[in-house]
Amino acid sequence: MDKKLGITEKFDNCFQDHRHQSYVDHSVHELLAQRLYGIILGYEDVNDHDKLRHDPALKIALEKLNELEDKKGWLAGKSTINRLEYCPETILDQKTSRYHKIEPNFEAIEKSFVEFFLESYKKPPLSIILDMDVTDDQVHGNQEGAFFNSYYHGVCYAPLYIFCGHHLLVAKLRSSNVDPADGALDELQRIIGLIREKWSETHILVRGDSAYAREEIFYFCENQPLVDYVIAMGTNGVLKLRADDVIEKAKHEYEKKLAPITELMDSLFQKKEDLEEVKKLVPISTWYRSIRYKTEKSWSCQRRVVTKVFMEVMA
Repeated sequence: MDKKLGITEKFDNCFQDHRHQSYVDHSVHELLAQRLYGIILGYEDVNDHDKLRHDPALKIALEKLNELEDKKGWLAGKSTINRLEYCPETILDQKTSRYHKIEPNFEAIEKSFVEFFLESYKKPPLSIILDMDVTDDQVHGNQEGAFFNSYYHGVCYAPLYIFCGHHLLVAKLRSSNVDPADGALDELQRIIGLIREKWSETHILVRGDSAYAREEIFYFCENQPLVDYVIAMGTNGVLKLRADDVIEKAKHEYEKKLAPITELMDSLFQKKEDLEEVKKLVPISTWYRSIRYKTEKSWSCQRRVVTKVFMEVMA
């Protein structure tokens, strides 16, 4: 699959190798492939490669079965791979560094994810959906930039992701003490710009939960051609007040559904506990209300807000 799609080959072009090639046993492409294949196989730790380097199956995958047979190790060890993916910020020039001579082009790496996505289509689609999300990446040591996050109940990072279906377009590692929307606008601007270079007529829908309900994200989407957004909002007193009549309608509808069941259970002299269990089977009553709404300070204009009201046994 890698050979067909050219994944590691494309990423190989995102690195500049300053090593003296006459002393190189493992090319950047081979190091990338070995690291990625290891992760796919479930070996996330670089230390695992001190054993994986002797794995015949992995050597076949890297097309090095008949090479390096006179060497102590077949494939790259943990130290070599570590120098590929880790370079201290204090090293500004890989050419003069003694140990870190493989220079990554981060902009090209980030761009590659979008290019993989664009190349997966034979022709531009009519529309696509971009989903913004954040999750936790739990840590169990003293990793730099990791903090306790009460929402995730642990010490973690909080990376930002943007997907289109099953295609990963953005993955940004962040500390867990930052705003959940931190960097989201910059990434949206970047990937939509790249998409527009190839697909000028494709409609784009941006989705996200309430963490991304920010004026700057709304404003950007509203000022882009063929871009719309659906972003969740937390409830507040004003929205509840504007939805009062819908709340009453949902309540009335639910009570109408519940009434015949309650009467039947009463006629059968069933226990109250049994009635509560039966209530859980009553379909939820869901109503919607579309309103024009503007916050007191943070929004620059009125926007359409769709309120969802649902009534169930515990509501």
